[in-house]
Formats: sequence, structure tokens, C-alpha cells
Amino acid sequence: MLSAAVVGASGYTGAELLRLLAAHPAMSVAVATGDTAAGTAVGELYPHLGPAYPDLAFTAYTPDAAAGADVVFFALPHGASQRIVPDLLDAGTGALIVDLAADFRLSDAAAYEQWYGAAHQAPEHLAHFAYGLPELYRGTFDGAAAVAAPGCYPTAAALALAPLVRAGAIEAHGVIVDAASGVSGAGRPAKPHTSFCAVEGDFAAYGLGDHRHTPEIEQASGAGVLFTPHLAPMNRGILATCYARPAGAACTDDLLALYADAYAGEPFVTVSESSPSTKATLGSNSAHLTARFDARTGWVIALCALDNLGKGASGQAVQCANRLCGLDETTGLATVGVYP
Repeated sequence: MLSAAVVGASGYTGAELLRLLAAHPAMSVAVATGDTAAGTAVGELYPHLGPAYPDLAFTAYTPDAAAGADVVFFALPHGASQRIVPDLLDAGTGALIVDLAADFRLSDAAAYEQWYGAAHQAPEHLAHFAYGLPELYRGTFDGAAAVAAPGCYPTAAALALAPLVRAGAIEAHGVIVDAASGVSGAGRPAKPHTSFCAVEGDFAAYGLGDHRHTPEIEQASGAGVLFTPHLAPMNRGILATCYARPAGAACTDDLLALYADAYAGEPFVTVSESSPSTKATLGSNSAHLTARFDARTGWVIALCALDNLGKGASGQAVQCANRLCGLDETTGLATVGVYP
């Protein structure tokens, strides 16, 4: 049994990691850090996790917190892991690292500074991280000991766009990505714009023209995009609707066939003629895709739905860890969503 440490386990992505690892047949959680909840029993903060972790409490992070772990998951806010992950890498413990934040996703430190507003603290380590979207970047895992798992918006947009860009089916510039996220994507700490009263019955765009996930979407998809995120009144889910101009003759059947070929054998990707639904992916590590060519306007429409805490975060992190550990990528992960 592999030993796992979850750093930042008191947040939503950390709690989802604990839920998934509780049912994992080859990994067990040895330590769960959460500075804001240090000393609190896991089951007290998250009652649904109590039966799985009756004796586990959150601890404050220290440099020795992950000592002895085979796999270390970092589920920290953006900007935090780049200050502590290098120490673990430099210590040569042999632990495999999966980082859920954006700190090591971008290959260009200058792009990180431009979009995140601060200089990267460990640019020398960027090249050491594989990009954790196996369906598109599995080859980067070869020989890697660390993975930067992409977030929900980049995952949904890249899964929808990258096969079309790589096949030359769409123009790789002037692509529009409209995406809506559930409120859990904003994290557990209370914020005025994510309270129940603010979100219930509302639907709003944010980050107009300057959302920090834009360069990652471009890097992962290979397309130049105008990205507009929206906050939807639901707990979980991402729906990305992408618009692009075809690079040549196009039809819906060819687009769907291209998807089917690109994702053949991928257990977590479902290609269908039906319009994807966030509810259909709830609680799973699956992504549902479709595409259309609208002959009247000359636009290609590509859509992807997924669970922002599943394939968009913690499920994807476990999938990456499975890959690093030599396990089947599906180990401990659901392909079927929870409904209703």
C-alpha cells in the first residue's frame, strides 16, 4: 500500500482528494495538513469523511509533514506550493509530487508573472513538472517525478479544442471560450460574491479579458483564445462552450469522428452527439464532449462538461498519481456520475 500525504486537505479539492483516496485500493492517507483547521478532526469539518477517517485530524504544515510519504498531493492556493515544493524536490526523498495549483503549469515564468502578478519563486523547477492532462500530454510523464495537474477551466477547454487544433480542423487563432463553473471552484473560504445569497438565482461573468487561466488554456489547447468564465448557481461542474472557425471544409460528422479517434481508448472521455451536461459528470472523473459545425454561420462549436472537483481537480490528480506510480489510471476513480 502506497502512503499518501495531502497538503492543504481542509479545502474543497483537499477534501475531495481524501474522499477519493478513502476508496483507493493502492493508496492510503497518512497525513492531512490544513493550517486553518489544524487540530480539527477530519470528520468534524467534513462529516461525510468521518467514517473513513475516524482517527485523522488536520495538522499544520511543516517541512517534515510529508516525510515518508510515497505520494504527496499539494492542494494549496495558487502561489503557495512554489514556496515549499522545491524543498521537497531538493531533499531527494523520492516522493512523487502532484500539485493541483497553477504554480508549475505554465512553462514560461514570464507568463506566470504577467498573469498572476508576482514573480515565480522557483522557475528552475518548471521544466521538472509533467503537465497533468494524460489524455493529451501522457508523453510528458515519462521519467517525471512531479506533475502539475491542470485546473477545471483549462482541462475542459483543452479537451474540447486540442484535438481540433492538432488535426488542423480549426483556425488556431480567434477562438472563443465561454465557460461556466460551479461555486466550489472559488474555494471553501467565504467570499461576498460566492455566498448563497449572492449566487442563488444569479449567473454572472467575471475576469473579463484578463482571467489568469487564459495562458494555460492557450498552452494546453494550442489555440489563441478569448476566455470568459462565468459563475453558475450550482455546487459543482464546468461547461465549456468553444467557438472556432474551420480551417477548411467541415461537417459535424467529421468533427465527431475526429474526437472519437483522438480519444479512442480513453476511459474518462465520452464523445457523444448529445449536448454534454455537468450533472452527468457529477462525482466522476469523466469528461463529456460533443461538437457541431453550423453551416449557416460558418462556426465550429465544441463543448465539454466535467466535474470541476473531479476531472477538473482532485480526480485528475489521482489519475496522474496512478500514472506516476505505475498503476492503471482508472484505479480508485469513477467513470459514471451521480444522478440525480
